[in-house]
Amino acid sequence: MRAQKNILIVRTDRIGDVVLTLPAANIIKKHFPGTAVSFLVREYTKSLTENNPFIDEAIALNEVNGKIKLFENARRIKKRFDTAIVVYPTFKIALILFLAGIKTRIGSGYRWYSFLFNKKIFEHRKTSDHHELEYNIRLLKAIGIDEKISPSNVQFNLHSSEKGRQLVEQTFSSRSVNLLKKLVIIHPGSGGSSIDLPFDQMKRLVHIMANELDVEILITGNDKEKELCESLVVNEKTKNLSGLFKLPELIALIEKSDLLIANSTGPIHIAAALGKFVIGFYPKIISCSDKRWGPYTNNKKIFSPTIECNNCTRKTCEELDCMRSINVDEVFKTVILFLNN
Repeated sequence: MRAQKNILIVRTDRIGDVVLTLPAANIIKKHFPGTAVSFLVREYTKSLTENNPFIDEAIALNEVNGKIKLFENARRIKKRFDTAIVVYPTFKIALILFLAGIKTRIGSGYRWYSFLFNKKIFEHRKTSDHHELEYNIRLLKAIGIDEKISPSNVQFNLHSSEKGRQLVEQTFSSRSVNLLKKLVIIHPGSGGSSIDLPFDQMKRLVHIMANELDVEILITGNDKEKELCESLVVNEKTKNLSGLFKLPELIALIEKSDLLIANSTGPIHIAAALGKFVIGFYPKIISCSDKRWGPYTNNKKIFSPTIECNNCTRKTCEELDCMRSINVDEVFKTVILFLNN
């Protein structure tokens, strides 16, 4: 297929989803040199696409009080792109691209509004036969790119900003973070899309680390998670940084760290993209499993329930409290292994 001059990649959902779409940019550029690649994202995830040498423009979706402005968004991109690749399909996004008159609109063929796409992809993601990042790259087959991707060759090209790095350094100074020690980030919260390690087990892990290791433990979270994060502060080695950072600063903070420990949530994908060691907690539910949503890196260790189960559902996992079967002492052994690497 002939290269297009301008390609728009649409991923208007959450942090981890956008991170797992970033490698598409450099792959397109590799196969079609000279092609301009832009991303349409939510305002709060826009910083993930900035400072990326393979992304020519990041466009924030125009929303007012969470409502997408159809015609305003269509006008902004009208006659600017030859092709749009919709990684996260919704009716409003499909309609915006149709109204904008984009010639080639690539999207799922399994939605009731799929008639708005003129190149349809028939691939069910709910079966989790591939990782989410691999599903994203497989969409490029629609423009003639058949790229074999793996954690060994993936390139995210995620970079922090100068302003983000400065704000993190100021915070380190004001909170007396000792940069001579290894920095471990604990991100206890999640967006509720998966099932987490029980909080008391996360706290036990923090206690063990704070008592046994000579490290700085940085607890991160958003404004609504301040109380949750504060309950993990067990001694002077643990510092609650929740609510202090927006996404640009969080990227810079993770860039400074040696290890990140989290449930299935955006920061674990940021850490993986930055080449950091990561420890993640994932249920066995197919749609939430690490096979589909795990950090896409070789520098990881995933802990899942040790309970034997087949065709696990969210309801079953919650009723059996499956995540509690994860052995925190084994997690701590991995922490030591990664920090000594």
